[in-house]
Amino acid sequence: MLPRDVVLIGVPTNSSGTVDGVAGAPAVLRQRGLTAALAGRAGFTDAGDLALPAPRPGRGPSGLLAEDALIAMVGAVREAVSAARRGGRFPLLVGGDCPVILGALAALQAERDRPGLLFVDGHEDAWPPRLSPTGEAADCELGLALRLFDADLAPRLRSVLPRISARDVIAVGPRDGGELAAAGVPSLAGQLGALIRPAELAAGWAAAACLSAPWWLHTDLDVLASTELAAVDYPQPGGLTWSQLGDITSAALAADGCAGWSVCIYNPDLDPGRDGADAIISYLTRAITTADCR
Repeated sequence: MLPRDVVLIGVPTNSSGTVDGVAGAPAVLRQRGLTAALAGRAGFTDAGDLALPAPRPGRGPSGLLAEDALIAMVGAVREAVSAARRGGRFPLLVGGDCPVILGALAALQAERDRPGLLFVDGHEDAWPPRLSPTGEAADCELGLALRLFDADLAPRLRSVLPRISARDVIAVGPRDGGELAAAGVPSLAGQLGALIRPAELAAGWAAAACLSAPWWLHTDLDVLASTELAAVDYPQPGGLTWSQLGDITSAALAADGCAGWSVCIYNPDLDPGRDGADAIISYLTRAITTADCR
């Protein structure tokens, strides 16, 4: 059951090594009324945005852009999530992009050796860093959390990463199998606790009930069809509807063991009319309200 005391934490990070794009999402969502929409919920607080160092966009020793900023962000998120959890609060991280889960999982791992992850994403995000076509950690964060690339990582980055077991991960919504196959990058299918593609959604996304507490809920908004939300950097054909995503999210938030939630990959630079921002705020508030009623 979702705890009453939700704390909103903005993570204005962009693993492309810039301060625009998805890094602007927390500020724009607040401007469009996210805090006000959640403020009526008993116990809600807005902790503001994490203070993060300015990124440097060159590839670092592990092959990723802005590695120093990535390391700092992981540490800042870990501390913020740990502080929220110690205070009995439910952390809601609004990014930014998907590597925020590295800090969240590191915080959970400090509580329990085997944290779980419900990973709702349009991509598997397990590209080897040096093969990533963009160099962004957002191509790689699940693979980093699974420690698939340790031999090729610089010690400073390796030292801040969580270590989760593939059997403790349920991935819902990836639809990039063709891209991975074309690039010769192995899929995680068959390795995870479950990998449920959009066409299989009705058959078994509730496998998340098998995750052991504590586990983290992650929503990458590019799991949606681009007709539902166009303001993402790497759109693909297909995807979920807002209704499907809302059902998954509400059920996850109401389930035992859900320790926190991250929502990422909205790019306000691609949303001049702010329709996407308004839809995201509606999704967040409805999911929380529905979870409260379960």
